[in-house]
Amino acid sequence: MVEVTVTPQSSLADRPVQIRVRGLSPSQLVTLRAWLKDEQGERFQSRAFFRADGAGEVDPGLHAALGGSYSGVWPMGLFWFLQPDTLFRRLVKRDVAGSPFHVRLEVFDGVCLGTDPQEQPLGSCEAERWYVGPGVQRVPIREGRVRGALFLPP
Repeated sequence: MVEVTVTPQSSLADRPVQIRVRGLSPSQLVTLRAWLKDEQGERFQSRAFFRADGAGEVDPGLHAALGGSYSGVWPMGLFWFLQPDTLFRRLVKRDVAGSPFHVRLEVFDGVCLGTDPQEQPLGSCEAERWYVGPGVQRVPIREGRVRGALFLPP
């Protein structure tokens, strides 16, 4: 059974997480894909190809991506290289205090380039990426022509 984990599962968007895939065959070629839908329903995704180590594990913080959205060792590459399915869209979080981005991580056998909804992942998990920590207060600022927000810690 293939298991994908993100530790911690819920974190602030600027904090690193550890992604691990276990239960693969030694030297198995897999595609690790991350995707999310923004508040307008637009999908953003990234993917990287990995070869499992001798224990049948993949850790993007230790193992180099062989290609895809990026190559090399990038522990947070799947989050940093998210690209829109529709050209010229930007990933922007409007409701920073109310809800997180839910990032879905999936692992597929072999090199997976398509987005075929019929294709079943070997394993998957979900990570929450928050933009405001618990207890932080958001105060809107309007002074003359200046607009902004002040975030006060608890």
